[in-house]
Amino acid sequence: MTKEAETKQLKVGTPVKAAEFSVKERSQLRIVISRFLRHRLAVASLITFLLMVLLAYGGAALWKYTYTDITPDNSQPPSLAHPFGTDSIGHDSLAQVLRGLQQSIKIALMVAVIATVLGTAWGATAGYFGRHVDNALMRLADLVIILPGIAVAATLASVGGGSWLTIAIIIGGLASATVSRVIRGVVLSLREQDFIEAARALGASDARIIFRHLVPNAMGPLIVNATILVAVGILAETALSFLGFGVRTPDISLGLLINQAEGAVRTRPWLFYFPGVFIILIALTINFIGDGLRDAFDPRQTRVRQ
Repeated sequence: MTKEAETKQLKVGTPVKAAEFSVKERSQLRIVISRFLRHRLAVASLITFLLMVLLAYGGAALWKYTYTDITPDNSQPPSLAHPFGTDSIGHDSLAQVLRGLQQSIKIALMVAVIATVLGTAWGATAGYFGRHVDNALMRLADLVIILPGIAVAATLASVGGGSWLTIAIIIGGLASATVSRVIRGVVLSLREQDFIEAARALGASDARIIFRHLVPNAMGPLIVNATILVAVGILAETALSFLGFGVRTPDISLGLLINQAEGAVRTRPWLFYFPGVFIILIALTINFIGDGLRDAFDPRQTRVRQ
């Protein structure tokens, strides 16, 4: 058909067939993924973070040195043999940074899991029951929030022995109070909805309503907060290790490496800057991923023209 013929057919008032325009229903997951993929900085940050995880575990397995090996090359600057240089004892800094990256990532992810699980149960219970339960649980959350977090974590860590799991539990437990406030606010807006009333009328228990109906509907803010908690976890671990209350030798974390290299910033700067760069990269990428998820879970239309 020529352009002239098409123009004649598309005169004003000509009815448009329904088949020419279709509206396709998309699942919530597909919508979230589509929005996230449009956030280029978040996608680039996710790829960068995954590459760092791959480097931490795959690189450590393939590298010729381990973090405990002592070489005869003492205090050597970065070179082909030692890309990140060596310390005064002869440890290969690349091997130590890779080990520190492993431990810091494990701590950060565990902090996010612990804080999210505990904070979700805490906030959902307070928001659903309300009244005296809400007042008691939220006053406890306020008390935890106003405490000097680093000081409390340092005190508890000094008693706990300094293992990475102990550090993660302490940081995650303190961070859960903030998560509980976020989830409580979401649950307060959801508990009066019709589907909750319907669940009550059908005889659903309180626990089922909270964990099968309320929590899944709060998944958007929950995932965003969990992402941000990864950055909070690695920065808190770095601060504790830098102060000497975090991971302790013979184990290694990025914060501990910075603590050990504090006195060598001028003479052997590579010992300080390489772990510092990875800490900054992790914090930045996680924050950008959180921004992308926040935009992706922003409620918009769920139907698009094809």
